[in-house]
Amino acid sequence: MTEITVTVNGKTVTRSCEDRTLLVQFLREDLRLTGTHVGCDTSQCGACQVHVNGKAVKACTMFAVEADGAEVATIEGQANPDGSLNTIQQAFQDYHGLQCGFCTPGMVMSAAALLKDNPQPTEAEIRNHLQGNLCRCTGYHNIVRAIMAASGQNTDAIAAE
Repeated sequence: MTEITVTVNGKTVTRSCEDRTLLVQFLREDLRLTGTHVGCDTSQCGACQVHVNGKAVKACTMFAVEADGAEVATIEGQANPDGSLNTIQQAFQDYHGLQCGFCTPGMVMSAAALLKDNPQPTEAEIRNHLQGNLCRCTGYHNIVRAIMAASGQNTDAIAAE
C-alpha cells in the first residue's frame, strides 16, 4: 500500500492504495466519485476522461500513485460554484448532446480540454478531438452542436451525419 495525496475538484485527500490501483478505480471506489465511468477498461471509449494537472487523461490508463501530488478534475467538479450547470454542461442539455448519458462525463471533460486550448474550434477540429470518445446513441451530431454552442459559435451550419 502506498499513501498518496491528491487534490480532487479543489479538495485535498490523502488515502492509501495498492500500487496497481487505476486512477479511475481510486476515484470511483475510494472517493465515491462515480461520475467518471468505466466503459471499456482498454482506453478505447473515453468515458473515464478526467483532467490531471490541466491535461485530459483517460483515468483507466493511469495508476492512482502516478497522481500523487497532482490536481485532478472530474465531472463532479465541473458545475458552477452555485451548483448550476457550467456552460458546456448547459449546452449539452440545450442541444441534446446526450441520450443514455454514459459517455457524457467523458465528452464534457473532453470538450472542456478542447475549449481551454482552442476557445472557438471548427466543426472539423471538434470531430477530430472527439475521436477518443465513443458514443453509441447520438451519432455525435448533437454533441458537436453542443460544443460549438458552448464556444459561442453558431450551430446552424453543422452538417448532419
